[in-house]
Amino acid sequence: MRRNARPGGIAMAASAMFLVGTLAGVSGLIQDYPVYGGQAVRYAVAAVILLVTARVLGLRFVRLTAREGALLTALTLLGLVAFNVCVIEATRHAGPSLAGTVLATVPLALALLGGRRPAPLVVAGAVIVVAGATLATGLGSGNLPGLLWSLGALACEVSFSLLALPLLPKLGAVRVSAYTTALAVPLLAALALLLDGAEALRVPTAPEALGLAYLSLIVTTIAFFMWYSALPRLGADVAGLFAGLIPVGAITTGVVLGLATPTAADLAGAGLVIAGILTGLYGGRARKSYPLGDESEERCPSSTTPIFSRWAPTTRSTG
Repeated sequence: MRRNARPGGIAMAASAMFLVGTLAGVSGLIQDYPVYGGQAVRYAVAAVILLVTARVLGLRFVRLTAREGALLTALTLLGLVAFNVCVIEATRHAGPSLAGTVLATVPLALALLGGRRPAPLVVAGAVIVVAGATLATGLGSGNLPGLLWSLGALACEVSFSLLALPLLPKLGAVRVSAYTTALAVPLLAALALLLDGAEALRVPTAPEALGLAYLSLIVTTIAFFMWYSALPRLGADVAGLFAGLIPVGAITTGVVLGLATPTAADLAGAGLVIAGILTGLYGGRARKSYPLGDESEERCPSSTTPIFSRWAPTTRSTG
């Protein structure tokens, strides 16, 4: 592992998932905007930003092999488009709590699937993170269709990380983020036209434009870049631990904006998430990272409700 890669990866993974959690604070701004149309708009704006960033950084278009093209297509279809559909339908059938509860198992799924031989403490840390995230989001209740859609969302969420790992050494975080968001736009636009017809898109109001801009720049562009920068440094098993910070980000945003006061369950869940992350980091401290993409040699900036659509509210806010 290259020196300082792990601390940088930790900062990026934590920041990415915390930023995703802040979307709860802006969900009310776009609650009346067409769902799929809003997704298409958000990804379109993010794709433009990322493609321009790649151009400014001198990252030329990379010709992909047939296998790499198939991986990129699968990543877009499963990790972005199908994930949106599954979460939207799960929430419509059973409400957001069930989807959030099922998706809270992402750290454990990545701990088991993200490495050849998962370290016992990483798995233990993931279990603790899952418990904390579940406590913070609520156990939820629902029906069989809602559960099946939620399980589909879980599979797509795991695919978002695992399918990207083989592509990151060659493409790097900026290009993977740019290519997938750009490919997702026509697919989501087609879904919007198919499901909502003429009402799929409209000119947003000022608050809606502000909400969509935040989701495009912060929750998509920056969070995608940070997450895909963290994955090669930490590996999917360790990076996945930080998915538990999503409800922590939501709770923090609610407090800062005066939208909600954290309950005892919220605070206990946040504490468990942090304890699980520390446990997993200790257990995975000696694991070798994946090679970084070529863009890492550029001067790229680095640092550092439930889990919703990649990553944005997918249904009308329930308050």
